[in-house]
Amino acid sequence: MNATAPSPARLATRANALTLLRLLLAPLLVAAVLRGEPAVATALFFLAVATDFADGWVARRYGEVTPFGGFADHAVDATFVTAGTAALACNGVVPAILPALIALAFTQYALDSRVLASSGLVASQLGRWNGLAYYVLLATPLIRDTLALSWPSPALVRVLGWTLVVSTLLSMIDRLRLLAKRR
Repeated sequence: MNATAPSPARLATRANALTLLRLLLAPLLVAAVLRGEPAVATALFFLAVATDFADGWVARRYGEVTPFGGFADHAVDATFVTAGTAALACNGVVPAILPALIALAFTQYALDSRVLASSGLVASQLGRWNGLAYYVLLATPLIRDTLALSWPSPALVRVLGWTLVVSTLLSMIDRLRLLAKRR
C-alpha cells in the first residue's frame, strides 16, 4: 500500500459517509430537475446542504479531520453544484458554460493548491464567495418553483448565472496570477 494513501479504516468515518451521501444525492437532484420536480429537487438540495454542514462538525467532534476528508468535501461540493447547474443549464435556466467553468475552477483550485501550499487547499477570497454563490444560484430557481413564486424572474436568475460566469473567470485568472508569481 502507498505510504501517503489513507488506510481504508481511516476513510470509513462518519464524516466521510455524510460527504459520500451528498455525492449520491447529486444524480438524484439532476433527475428531479430534469423531470420538472422542483419540490423533490429542493428537498434533495436541502439534504445536501445539511450533510455539508454536518460533515465538518462531525469530523471535528469525533476527531475524524483528515486532509483527504477536506479534499473530498470540496470535491463533492464542486460535483454537486456542477451537476445541479448542469441540469439547470439543460433546462435553459442558467448559462450552459457555467457548469463547465465550475468544474474547471475546482480542478484548477485543487491542482494549484498543491503548488501554492504544502498542505491542504488554498482558497482565494473570490473563490470562497463563488463557492457560496454556486449553491445560492442552484437553490434560487428550485425554491422559487417549489413555492410557485414569480420572483426572482427567470431573466434575473440568468443574469446571476452570467455574473457567476464572469466572477469564476476572474477567480481563475487571479489564481493563475498567484501561481505565476509564486514560481
